[in-house]
Formats: sequence, C-alpha cells, structure tokens
Amino acid sequence: MNQYVIYMDMSGDLDESFAREHDILFVPMMYTIGSQEKFCATLEKEEDLKPFYAAQRKGVETRTSQVTPQQYIDIFSPWLEKGMDVLYLSLSSGLTKTFDSVRLAARDLAEDYPQAAVYPVDTLSATGGMGLLAEQAALNREKGLSAAENMEALNELRWKVCHIFMVDDLMYLKRGGRIDPTTALLGTALNIKPILVIDSKGKLPTIKKKRGVKLAMKEMVADYLSRRDPSLPARVYVVHADCEDRADELIAQVRAVTPEADITRRMLCPVIGAHVGPGMFAVIFFGDRIDL
Repeated sequence: MNQYVIYMDMSGDLDESFAREHDILFVPMMYTIGSQEKFCATLEKEEDLKPFYAAQRKGVETRTSQVTPQQYIDIFSPWLEKGMDVLYLSLSSGLTKTFDSVRLAARDLAEDYPQAAVYPVDTLSATGGMGLLAEQAALNREKGLSAAENMEALNELRWKVCHIFMVDDLMYLKRGGRIDPTTALLGTALNIKPILVIDSKGKLPTIKKKRGVKLAMKEMVADYLSRRDPSLPARVYVVHADCEDRADELIAQVRAVTPEADITRRMLCPVIGAHVGPGMFAVIFFGDRIDL
C-alpha cells in the first residue's frame, strides 16, 4: 500500500489544530480585494480575516479566481515523483469548475507518474462541510485505508454533510446571479433573510425566507435538529463571516438542543466570503442532506 498525502483547497474551513496534528495540506487559492490580489495558502486566524470583511462593509469589491490544472500539476508532482498518492478534497462541482481542473490535472499526471495517482473527491460541499470530510479522511488514513479506499468512503459520506446558512446582504447573492436585482432590493428593504442549503447536486438553493436574524436562526436550529443523524459523529462546524455574536448565539442554541455536539467555530474563509458577504453564518453537520 502506497503512502499518501491529503489535500483540500482553501475554500474549506477546518479546525486549525486538527489540520496541524493530522497533516492536512492545502492547495492555495487567490482572491482580490479591490485591486489588491491576495494569496490564501493556509488557514487564517480571525484577526487576519477581519480586514477582508471590513473592506466588504465599505463597499470594496471582492472576487476569487479558479485553480488551474497546471497549478495542481505543480503542487502534486513532487509527491507523485516520490511514489506517494494524493487524495484531494475539492470544492463542490455545483459551485465552481475547480473539480474539472483537478480531474484534468490527474489525467495528465497519470501519464507521467504511473507509480502513483491523484484521487480527487468532489465533496459537493464547501467551507466547514469540507472540513468535516477532511477530518474523516485523516481518520480513515490512520485506520489504514488506502487513498483509493478513502476516496470511495468519502464519496459515500459526502451525501450526509448538511449545510444550513443565512446570508445577511442580498446584494452579494445578486452579484453572483443567485437572485434577481428586484428581489434583492425588495428583500433588503423588508429585512428578509434567506436561508440556503447546499443540495444533493452541490448547488445553493434558497429553501426559506424569514424576516430578521432571530427568526432565521430559530428556523436554522429547527432544521438542524430535524436533519441531524445521531448515528454519525456529532461534529458541528459553526462558520461565520465576521459576526462573532451571531455565531456564539447559534452555538448556544445548537448546544441547548444537542449538548453532546462537538462544535468548532471558524470565521469563513475569504474564498467563500467573497460571494456571500459579511454577516453570514452557518451550521454544518452530518445528517440528511436536502434533495431538491
């Protein structure tokens, strides 16, 4: 059995100590704040992410760029040359073409390095959902699963990763083409807060709309409680876009209904934050994913 490394891209959010202790590696991604280009290569601390969201609140445009096949080739080649496989967890194919890029890279690398392989996983997830799968990938490796076996296990488990989140500023969804301008303007005027999920296709449908943050959070916790699967690990990620008070309240409500929950709080990575804006918060866990 070949040794192998585990990578995820920087659109995922993962407990920093877990990543360090279990040797999870990261594929860097680029984002821009106005005209300033940033290189996101590792998990950033909350204090380092605050300027990003502060810029958004001032109206500065934020954008991201996709990882190219050549970038994957450059990162993975040194490992394959050593005879080590690469297990890679990609952002959902329903949200980006990243998975297409890594598949092209894997195909080209297979010709140059027949002694090892790249095993790409379309997580159908983002942010903390990728974190949950990365944690399980590391535990599977420690149990002795090969890279190929691990990929198959993750391909099964990904259907059980649930994301429920609220977006504060509808204009970010408008810019990304998720809602039309009229809906964005009307919803903003009426203080409408959309609740979104990542569905079984890895896409982002809006499932409910509530007036105000309190009602939206209450609905999210109710959905969490109804969808969680007690037979799976009680790991929960609460992810927020620079709104610690909302994240802390969400954590308190999740703990009130499931005291056994093992919760990690993370500030949302800028790669996803660029598309949802400040004030967003999410609860991510193992359960019954919505199939629309």
